[in-house]
Amino acid sequence: MGNNRIPAMDLAELLLLIAFRRQIREPDAAAGHARVEAVAGRPIDAADFAAAARRLVYDDLIHDPVFLPAGALQCHWRLEPTPEGVAAVQALVQERRKSADALIAVLSSL
Repeated sequence: MGNNRIPAMDLAELLLLIAFRRQIREPDAAAGHARVEAVAGRPIDAADFAAAARRLVYDDLIHDPVFLPAGALQCHWRLEPTPEGVAAVQALVQERRKSADALIAVLSSL
């Protein structure tokens, strides 16, 4: 990986932690990506971001990011943990003995 890229495993953890703390909802994936970058305080490669999100969906740790709210005329993008994702974050927080916010800060600095 290049010098400015977050390792894949760490990026997935970062996205899961951000999903847990922020539950981001945006009009589309590009806006969601930009919002995650703003929370992380650093750029995140778009392909790496998409791969990490797919992995989290596959592992049933976040809900499918594209959703159609009741009564809406268009789809929206979200980053929201499933109950399994919440349990995974709680286990991560206990294992690392840091708050979710502290873990976001550490993973954002990689």
